Amino acid sequence: QVQLVESGGGLVQPGGSLRLTCAASGFVFNSRTLNWVRQAPGKGLEWLSSISGNSGTTTIADSVKGRFTISRDNSKNTVFLQMNSLKPEDTAVYYCARGLGALDSWGKGTLVTVSS
Repeated sequence: QVQLVESGGGLVQPGGSLRLTCAASGFVFNSRTLNWVRQAPGKGLEWLSSISGNSGTTTIADSVKGRFTISRDNSKNTVFLQMNSLKPEDTAVYYCARGLGALDSWGKGTLVTVSS
């Protein structure tokens, strides 16, 4: 079955960096678009970025543009989210999700806390 497992979250100071990893299995990885989505405490889901399968075309939300970068390694069935210049408002659970438009599979998320 489809599995998406996020890792790399943790506590980081404002201005710091983290790289999140999503390990995928159970489907043909290089043919599918992968996304990062987050949910801050008490708020709704916020889509952050996506990367297409074979071409690796990326899109990113204006709210994190210039700070976050999505990438993927099709040889390792892995997608990454590099997060730089982190702010307290980036505190959230970060999810990896599969799909283009409709997201049909989700990981369980990894918590990122930005605090001094």
